[in-house]
Amino acid sequence: MKSDIATFLNGLAMGAANVIPGVSGGTIALITGIYERLINAIKRCDLQAAKWVINGKFKEAWTYVDGQFLFALLLGVAISIVSLARAFEYLLEYHERLTMAFFFGLILLSIVYVAQRITEWKVSVWAALIIGAAAAIGIAFLAPASENSDFLYVFICGIAAISSMILPGLSGSFVLIIMGNYALILSSINTFNLSVLIPLGLGCAFGLIVFSHILAWVFKHYANHTLAVMTGFVIGSLVVIWPWKQTLTESVLREGKPPKEVVTGYSWQMPDFTSTETFAAIGLMVLGAVSIVLMELTASRSTKS
Repeated sequence: MKSDIATFLNGLAMGAANVIPGVSGGTIALITGIYERLINAIKRCDLQAAKWVINGKFKEAWTYVDGQFLFALLLGVAISIVSLARAFEYLLEYHERLTMAFFFGLILLSIVYVAQRITEWKVSVWAALIIGAAAAIGIAFLAPASENSDFLYVFICGIAAISSMILPGLSGSFVLIIMGNYALILSSINTFNLSVLIPLGLGCAFGLIVFSHILAWVFKHYANHTLAVMTGFVIGSLVVIWPWKQTLTESVLREGKPPKEVVTGYSWQMPDFTSTETFAAIGLMVLGAVSIVLMELTASRSTKS
């Protein structure tokens, strides 16, 4: 029971992280020690599990896919996303810098815990780390696309978003910003717009199953290199969630609809130490870092028990 509650709380944290552009739920799973278990559980949602379900062998299927763990975790993720989507929509609109500051501190310290899981540092592992960081930074400089509610495009958005959500350091929310559909999907969650949520859900399900098989294989055969790439992704994601940046937008004319502001990039700045908001942001960075320490301590106690 205690383990289920801890898993549920991890799910809440993962769901909250996935709502914030630049933050990855996969990072939360990795630093709390449940990442490989999650990937292997998702990977087992395969034909064997489907056969047991079709034949009425629900207990065997439930045990095979680590159902109790997945249920507790995904329940936490779902509740967190649905309940926090509106709150984070408000925070990002009116208090973006302070919100990003908290997550910057959280992600910054999480790099230490992710890197600690690498058992051997050699040239190829360092190269993997640099490649991961370069890839994440490169994504940050991509120009976002325009919003597109077409069924197939939203389906592809679901595949891309879920793949990045379970990959530490790459934010599903930020990938949706790059693909132009972050605002559309966030508002669709709030309004329960099924014309968007159905293709998104189908894309997420497809991407989750396929990508989990790939990740499970590389983790099994190249654990240190995989962790190094993930550490690089986390390092690179700091560029996206740097609190002192200005969002660059442009107004796009749409036929029969009012003009829409579209994000085209970011302009990074240094903090202004004459502003009280800067010190509030630094305080929230520290709070974010402390949150990671508490998560790690909770995960360690859960593992020991």
